[in-house]
Amino acid sequence: MEGNLFTKGLIEVILYVIDMDAQVRFYRDIFGLDVHYPAGLSDYRQEFWVTLDTGQCLLALHAGGLGRLGADTPKIVSGVEDIHAARGHLVDHGVAIGEVRSAAPGVWVCDGRDPENNPFSIEMHEEQD
Repeated sequence: MEGNLFTKGLIEVILYVIDMDAQVRFYRDIFGLDVHYPAGLSDYRQEFWVTLDTGQCLLALHAGGLGRLGADTPKIVSGVEDIHAARGHLVDHGVAIGEVRSAAPGVWVCDGRDPENNPFSIEMHEEQD
């Protein structure tokens, strides 16, 4: 294959969800992501597809989960500038999240689960001189 066909990077991560409203509230209100589509609703229970802007790609919530959530879904990794502050924010909002650990030299990671048991991580990279 000549060149990399995937030069735009990750554009979205799809999570199949059961309770759309709870998932939107989690990623919007606790993670602080802006709803990209459909924006401005107060209730997302009837929505089948909701996207949130992560800054790097879209997080797409897709209704119609089959109940194997957590086992069949991808892990979402969010980059943070201060992993201890981000972890503290999640703990303050009642999110069960593990301790900060070193995944590699200069890379700090902390793993958690969203309300439907989907795995996620927060990750911080130390500046290299």
